[in-house]
Amino acid sequence: MKTTLYVAERVRTLDAARPVAQALAVRGDKVLAVGSRAEVRAAAGPEAREVDLGAATLVPGLVDAHAHLAGLGLSLTTARLEGAASVQEVVRRLEAAPDTCFQGNWLLGKGWDQNAWPGQAFPGRAELDARFASTPVCLTRVDHHASWVNGEALRRAGITRETVDPEGGLIVRDAAGEPTGVLIDNAMDLVTAVLPEPTDAQRETRLRVALERCARVGLTGVHDAGMDRESFQTLRAWDEAGQLPLRVYAMAAGQGAQRHAYLEQGPHEGRLLTMRGVKLLADGALGSRGAALHEPYSDDAAQRGLLLLSPQELEARVRAFMARGFQVCIHAIGDRANTLVVEVLLQCAEETGTRGLRHRVEHAQILRREDIQRLGAAGLVASVQPTHATSDMGWAEARLGRERLAGAYAWRSLKDAGACLALGSDFPIENPDVLAGLYAARTRQDAAGQPEGGWWAHERLTAEEALEGFTVGPAWASFAEGRRGRLMPGMDADFVALSVDPVEGAARALLDARVLATVVAGVEVFRA
Repeated sequence: MKTTLYVAERVRTLDAARPVAQALAVRGDKVLAVGSRAEVRAAAGPEAREVDLGAATLVPGLVDAHAHLAGLGLSLTTARLEGAASVQEVVRRLEAAPDTCFQGNWLLGKGWDQNAWPGQAFPGRAELDARFASTPVCLTRVDHHASWVNGEALRRAGITRETVDPEGGLIVRDAAGEPTGVLIDNAMDLVTAVLPEPTDAQRETRLRVALERCARVGLTGVHDAGMDRESFQTLRAWDEAGQLPLRVYAMAAGQGAQRHAYLEQGPHEGRLLTMRGVKLLADGALGSRGAALHEPYSDDAAQRGLLLLSPQELEARVRAFMARGFQVCIHAIGDRANTLVVEVLLQCAEETGTRGLRHRVEHAQILRREDIQRLGAAGLVASVQPTHATSDMGWAEARLGRERLAGAYAWRSLKDAGACLALGSDFPIENPDVLAGLYAARTRQDAAGQPEGGWWAHERLTAEEALEGFTVGPAWASFAEGRRGRLMPGMDADFVALSVDPVEGAARALLDARVLATVVAGVEVFRA
């Protein structure tokens, strides 16, 4: 087996016995040695290839613990609406969209956010109809919990003023009862049901560009939160052929009809592809007021959000997947959803004897203080996304009021309560840039350094805790703590070379830092 010696200014191992080293040797797909340059050269032998990374810092492989590969690929190949400051700007971007933004004859886009527009009101179909009268248009909100469509898309989906809101969904209507073109949560399915299927070539292209982006930003692995069967079969074929560049820990899509096939199949363990979890959704998102709250929204007293599955149906699905040996991972944003999810996970895990399956609360975003303690005491995984806090902090208090923010984005409180923190980005809702996640976890500030001192600064993580959240935490949350998360002899050779030290370096340095190399199972999948 080939041996490679990597030399850097420092190797940050996260091994308590030797936290900092100067060099690392890889033989095959495992770490052979970690230590001083002399020690590692001696272990590697005279035939080893040597790579001098200069002033770089090597860290264990960075893993995004909650992300969506197919969604990232779609967002990179359809009309990009992130950062659009108005409805008019959205329309201008759609007018300039290339042919790759079409699926069949539907024009697709992703990333609009009415919170960034004057008035912060939901858009309507009229603005789209004026430019796209006969072309169906479907635009996904930045949080993936709302769609904005035009009149032709409504017509093809058969949505009229007489259409009843589906359970767990909302068709936004004007004062006369006519659909405006905005569909919340389960109401989105009315349109996606008539959307043409992507071609096999489109699916493969989207997955490849997503994986390439991940390697470029320094990710050695991704926990895919709700993988569809088609993506799973494609990645499985690539893994078996030795063509999968990153580790993918997949959660089966447990919300729709595909769950039956996953239940029949059971968990899967490949070389770089594992499917051991299942993803369910309890509620919607805060930005579209779909997050399920105990009390009404502070800025809309008529809304308390949506439960996407009834408590009875959620419990039935949780119990079925636990009995089949799956780790259950449930999306919960609002405090009502989190109360429900913690109760269901604890009750069903006790009944099925599966507490050892390390069940997870995905997002764990807004919780009552008692639920933070219950989640932590039970040893559940809190899969949280630091950049959600820094993206939402400009409007979250308007949605929730000051009192509920005390249990929102509460990473320090969750960790102190005993939860395992696994950090991610929820890309493509946020950028997959893991360095931005490290910065947000440490500072709770935006790129301009605001607010001064950090937003609810007592919930910040230390620099080492942030790094552990993207390494040790995801490893434990995917049952891989004996193989990954630290750089020690015998561990998998997954690591990243960065231009800054993410622990001792200044937090602001992360904003301009560069990924110099990404190594997965001993293979360089990216080199700057």
